Amino acid sequence: MRSIDTLLDNYTGDHLNPKNQLIHVICVPAIVWSVTAALWVIPVPEAFFKPGAWAALAMFAAWMYYWRLSKMLAVGILVCFLAAALLNRWLFYRFGASFLLELGIGVFVIAWIGQFIGHHIEGKRPSFFTDMVYLLIGPLWTLSKFYRRFDIEY
Repeated sequence: MRSIDTLLDNYTGDHLNPKNQLIHVICVPAIVWSVTAALWVIPVPEAFFKPGAWAALAMFAAWMYYWRLSKMLAVGILVCFLAAALLNRWLFYRFGASFLLELGIGVFVIAWIGQFIGHHIEGKRPSFFTDMVYLLIGPLWTLSKFYRRFDIEY
């Protein structure tokens, strides 16, 4: 069995309840976006980089890990990362860094509350309590559900 299959199967084992799955399908992407939003506003030397450089670096590092696990899922995540970057860029230039950071923090807190409610419903601890790598697997699990729905191999 491929490593990605093992990781996704293990993650699925902690997310069997349909309500918890629905909560995760909504909250995991929200958390990913909120982290990129918070990273977007970290100052960078303007002479060398544009705002969002730290977010881009983090997304690239995560994407490289995803590429090693599954090329097809990595392609999908790249699309998601680009969408997050475009949204962050628009919010940053339209409303400012403070707004983006506050919105990101608000979404992060609400989405994590949702996640823990889902795990309360499930009756199981979050996967990352077992292994922190599952913080990175959650987005792939969410995307893999989308792929399966449209019969896309990964």
